[in-house]
Amino acid sequence: MSGTIQNLFVTPVWRGPAGGRDPDVLRAELLEACLLLAEEDGAGRRWCREHGYPGYTSYASLNDLPRRMPPFADLAKRLDRQVASFSAACGHDLAGRKLRLDSLWVNVMPRGGIHTGHIHPHAVVSGTYYVQIPDGAAALKLEDPRLPMMMAQPARNPDAAIQLQPFVFLAPTEGEAILWESWLRHEVVMNRSRAPRISISFNYAWG
Repeated sequence: MSGTIQNLFVTPVWRGPAGGRDPDVLRAELLEACLLLAEEDGAGRRWCREHGYPGYTSYASLNDLPRRMPPFADLAKRLDRQVASFSAACGHDLAGRKLRLDSLWVNVMPRGGIHTGHIHPHAVVSGTYYVQIPDGAAALKLEDPRLPMMMAQPARNPDAAIQLQPFVFLAPTEGEAILWESWLRHEVVMNRSRAPRISISFNYAWG
């Protein structure tokens, strides 16, 4: 085949440690804090029951975790630096402003739990920090944003390059953060681990 192929319209995803000193200490502190919230946040547990949400999330009950508990404030500072670097790598023109942490919430997913496909409206960068990932824990599933337009597209070969796959499954590790632009549709597939999968998700907005 003659000519040149260019890969256009890249979908950037970043993954790596949250950064800073003593990452294992921070993760241990966050694990303790997440379990404490899951036990004591009655409003959050009630919301989960009423909405059929598996396990526990603080998404609808607590919106000030970095001010409420020091480990979350520490995590937020570390994420600020990583999100700023990721935003620059994405080529965002922020017109002299910065992305700021808009929301941060805890997820405790039990065996059999799932989070169906969704995006994060009104945010620029979203992501998750992984606190506890036991064997068999659910993967993060990312969807090619062009998928709705592929009406007559043949299926991809299983061994096609990762950038050609319609779905990519990322298996996170403990202490790792994953960042993506907030328009990217994603979900968490069924958790098959016996222990809960514990993570902290967040949104950064432009303002």
